Amino acid sequence: MASKIRLNDKVVVLTGKDKKKIGLVIKILSNNKVIVKGVNIITKHQKPIPSQNKTGGIIKIESGIHISNIAILNPKTNKPDKIGFKFKNGKKIRFLKSNNLYI
Repeated sequence: MASKIRLNDKVVVLTGKDKKKIGLVIKILSNNKVIVKGVNIITKHQKPIPSQNKTGGIIKIESGIHISNIAILNPKTNKPDKIGFKFKNGKKIRFLKSNNLYI
Protein backbone atom coordinates (compact mmCIF):
# COMPACT_ATOMS: atom_id res chain seq x y z
CA MET A 1 0.00 0.00 0.00
CA ALA A 2 1.21 3.47 -0.76
CA SER A 3 2.25 5.67 2.15
CA LYS A 4 0.02 8.60 3.02
CA ILE A 5 2.91 10.64 4.47
CA ARG A 6 6.08 10.96 2.39
CA LEU A 7 9.42 12.76 2.57
CA ASN A 8 9.33 16.56 2.32
CA ASP A 9 5.60 16.71 3.11
CA LYS A 10 4.52 19.70 5.17
CA VAL A 11 2.74 18.27 8.21
CA VAL A 12 1.08 19.52 11.39
CA VAL A 13 1.28 17.76 14.78
CA LEU A 14 -2.13 16.76 16.15
CA THR A 15 -1.29 15.68 19.73
CA GLY A 16 1.41 15.93 22.36
CA LYS A 17 3.65 18.67 23.67
CA ASP A 18 4.26 20.06 20.17
CA LYS A 19 0.58 20.24 19.20
CA LYS A 20 -0.18 22.57 16.23
CA LYS A 21 3.49 22.88 15.22
CA ILE A 22 4.25 22.70 11.51
CA GLY A 23 7.33 21.14 9.94
CA LEU A 24 8.74 19.11 7.06
CA VAL A 25 9.17 15.34 7.18
CA ILE A 26 12.93 14.74 6.95
CA LYS A 27 13.06 11.00 7.63
CA ILE A 28 10.67 8.06 7.77
CA LEU A 29 11.54 5.30 10.24
CA SER A 30 10.56 1.65 9.86
CA ASN A 31 8.44 1.45 13.03
CA ASN A 32 5.63 3.78 11.82
CA LYS A 33 7.45 6.86 13.06
CA VAL A 34 8.65 9.95 11.23
CA ILE A 35 11.13 12.67 12.09
CA VAL A 36 9.75 16.17 11.56
CA LYS A 37 12.09 19.16 11.41
CA GLY A 38 11.77 21.32 14.55
CA VAL A 39 9.29 19.02 16.30
CA ASN A 40 9.77 16.68 19.29
CA ILE A 41 13.18 18.07 20.26
CA ILE A 42 15.01 16.05 22.92
CA THR A 43 18.29 16.66 24.75
CA LYS A 44 20.82 13.87 24.45
CA HIS A 45 24.06 13.37 26.37
CA GLN A 46 26.59 12.22 23.81
CA LYS A 47 30.01 10.73 24.50
CA PRO A 48 32.92 11.91 22.37
CA ILE A 49 34.08 9.52 19.64
CA PRO A 50 37.63 10.54 18.67
CA SER A 51 37.88 8.05 15.78
CA GLN A 52 34.90 9.72 14.04
CA ASN A 53 35.86 13.27 15.13
CA LYS A 54 32.62 13.65 17.11
CA THR A 55 32.68 15.91 20.12
CA GLY A 56 30.82 15.06 23.29
CA GLY A 57 28.33 17.12 25.23
CA ILE A 58 24.65 17.85 25.49
CA ILE A 59 23.00 18.12 22.07
CA LYS A 60 19.43 18.75 20.95
CA ILE A 61 18.02 16.53 18.21
CA GLU A 62 14.63 15.69 16.71
CA SER A 63 13.11 12.43 17.86
CA GLY A 64 10.56 10.24 16.12
CA ILE A 65 6.85 10.94 16.33
CA HIS A 66 4.22 8.34 15.50
CA ILE A 67 2.64 8.72 12.09
CA SER A 68 -0.87 8.70 13.57
CA ASN A 69 -0.08 11.89 15.52
CA ILE A 70 0.57 13.99 12.41
CA ALA A 71 -1.56 15.07 9.46
CA ILE A 72 -0.68 16.65 6.15
CA LEU A 73 -1.17 20.41 5.91
CA ASN A 74 -3.60 21.69 3.31
CA PRO A 75 -1.79 24.55 1.49
CA LYS A 76 -5.00 26.44 0.68
CA THR A 77 -6.63 26.39 4.11
CA ASN A 78 -3.54 25.95 6.35
CA LYS A 79 -5.38 23.25 8.30
CA PRO A 80 -4.69 19.53 8.77
CA ASP A 81 -6.33 17.29 6.21
CA LYS A 82 -6.91 13.63 5.40
CA ILE A 83 -5.39 11.93 2.38
CA GLY A 84 -7.11 9.68 -0.14
CA PHE A 85 -5.95 7.83 -3.24
CA LYS A 86 -7.27 7.91 -6.80
CA PHE A 87 -6.15 6.31 -10.02
CA LYS A 88 -5.35 8.81 -12.77
CA ASN A 89 -3.91 7.65 -16.09
CA GLY A 90 -3.08 4.28 -14.53
CA LYS A 91 -1.14 5.79 -11.62
CA LYS A 92 -2.11 5.96 -7.99
CA ILE A 93 -2.19 9.62 -6.88
CA ARG A 94 -2.71 11.17 -3.46
CA PHE A 95 -5.33 13.87 -2.97
CA LEU A 96 -6.64 15.95 -0.08
CA LYS A 97 -10.14 14.89 0.91
CA SER A 98 -11.50 18.32 1.80
CA ASN A 99 -11.04 19.98 -1.60
CA ASN A 100 -9.79 17.17 -3.95
CA LEU A 101 -6.42 18.92 -4.40
CA TYR A 102 -3.78 16.60 -5.88
CA ILE A 103 -0.46 16.46 -4.07
